Amino acid sequence: MRLARRVQNIKESPTLAITAKAKMMKARGINIIGFGAGEPDFDTPRHIKDAAIRAIDEGFTKYTQVGGIDELKDAIIEKFRKDNDLQYTREEVLVSCGGKHSFFNLCQALFEEGNEVIIPSPYWVSYPVMVSMAGATPVIVPTCEDKGFRMTHEEFDKSITPATKALVINSPSNPTGVVYSAEELMAIAEIAVKNNISIISDEIYEKLCYDDSHFISIASISDNVKRQTVVLNGVSKAYSMTGWRIGYAAGSKELIKAMTNIQSQSTSNPSSISQKAAVEALCGAQDTIVEMLREFDKRRRFIVDGLNSIEGITCTMPAGAFYVFPNISAFFKRSYKGKIIGGSIEFADFLIDVAEVAVVPGRPFGAEGHVRLSYAMSMENIEEGIKRIAEAVRRLE
Repeated sequence: MRLARRVQNIKESPTLAITAKAKMMKARGINIIGFGAGEPDFDTPRHIKDAAIRAIDEGFTKYTQVGGIDELKDAIIEKFRKDNDLQYTREEVLVSCGGKHSFFNLCQALFEEGNEVIIPSPYWVSYPVMVSMAGATPVIVPTCEDKGFRMTHEEFDKSITPATKALVINSPSNPTGVVYSAEELMAIAEIAVKNNISIISDEIYEKLCYDDSHFISIASISDNVKRQTVVLNGVSKAYSMTGWRIGYAAGSKELIKAMTNIQSQSTSNPSSISQKAAVEALCGAQDTIVEMLREFDKRRRFIVDGLNSIEGITCTMPAGAFYVFPNISAFFKRSYKGKIIGGSIEFADFLIDVAEVAVVPGRPFGAEGHVRLSYAMSMENIEEGIKRIAEAVRRLE
């Protein structure tokens, strides 16, 4: 069977691949410490699960409107008003099967051949792939570790060409945990408005900010910026609902209608039961977020200190999300039993084979000298994982 050209260069998501490999090894009885998964290790809060059970008991198990039930759209609208000072209508909101689905729908609705999409690196691994699947060209703007992995407005300005259609901003960031300040976002937004460039703001880690970092939605800067911005969010990370598959997008009526039409011809509506659970997540008690954030903060500090105590590894303190992105380039060109560590992929392979620790290589994130570790796991496992990494790298020649 001859496959379409569009899929011939598409590979499995590296984060999902690493997680799958770790699970397979665990199933064989190997005690793997898996730092790969991009999901909270906490259970979905009880009141959210109860809402889903009620939906099942009440027979809310049929098709819904393609773009989501009105009750959930209203909950999302209220969330934007309360949290971000943003006003949307039902016609400006689309509920999809997870945040990834929202970004895919957007790419299919907005991009085509001849378009360029600016993406700062390190980036979430799926951004460039989905842009390319829509026929557009990802334009990667590398950021520097010593400047906090932030794309400056000057770097953004220099990357613009007549073909530039959009900019992707992810704050807090996966994989770096970077949180852009209001001043940084304002400078970037001013350039986007001046050049009529659409802004795609992925805000899925919005609730997970630490210390003095404060989340700002770039769409809230001004009405002009809001008109050019599509906001993507979901319930997966903040409410530990990754498997429930509920993401949402907010933007202009024209764009949301186009995205809804695409969804109507692909997945149709998100799960009816998950939608009811998402209503409860957004409208119900929010105290579990505070508790989860407090625990993540403890783990964040511990894992950064632990990684920095290993000779050859340097790790900056993330301001948001639940990932660290340490620099491991000092180990490149070293070897173990004749195998050379040529880059982050070889380093990740070395760790899973020798230390029985799963990390995600930095290359698919656009940052070869790094690996990503999630600290969405118990403190006991983090401590054991750091210990294993330290012992393994000492064996490199």
